[in-house]
Amino acid sequence: FEAKERGIMSRRPRAPHAPLLDSMMVGRIVIVGVLLLGGAFGLFEYTTSAGYTTEQARAVAVNVIVFGEIFFLFSCRSLLRPSWQSGFRTNPILFAGVAAMIGLQMLFTYVPAMNSLFGTAPISAPTWLYIIGVGILVHIVMETEKWVRRRREARRTPAEIC
Repeated sequence: FEAKERGIMSRRPRAPHAPLLDSMMVGRIVIVGVLLLGGAFGLFEYTTSAGYTTEQARAVAVNVIVFGEIFFLFSCRSLLRPSWQSGFRTNPILFAGVAAMIGLQMLFTYVPAMNSLFGTAPISAPTWLYIIGVGILVHIVMETEKWVRRRREARRTPAEIC
């Protein structure tokens, strides 16, 4: 449902034999995977050492992964342009989906039946600052990666491009 990027027709087409997941995409998957893994395990360890129960720490770890992916989603709206240039009103379905996901995460985190089903426990409001912080870190790292890629592309000579 995302609108086409500006300038999409001025890009070179992908070679027919080229893989769908090129080195850029694989690199982004690895970066986000490492950040989410580090954030989830790091906050799991931090919360258990801070006196949270294992069930609470488990809820924190799951929420880190979900909210990290939400922040990554906003960075993915464009392959190269900064996320804030994509516009906030261009895809209302995206925001509806994010709102639904946040609602489901609140059910997962705070409804006793869900806690029993998944072996989790409710977490305190200040804990969300850590979870959101990991999400923001994911977004900043991915926006920085796009910035570096744009700088490299701008420095390429026409001979390198062809």
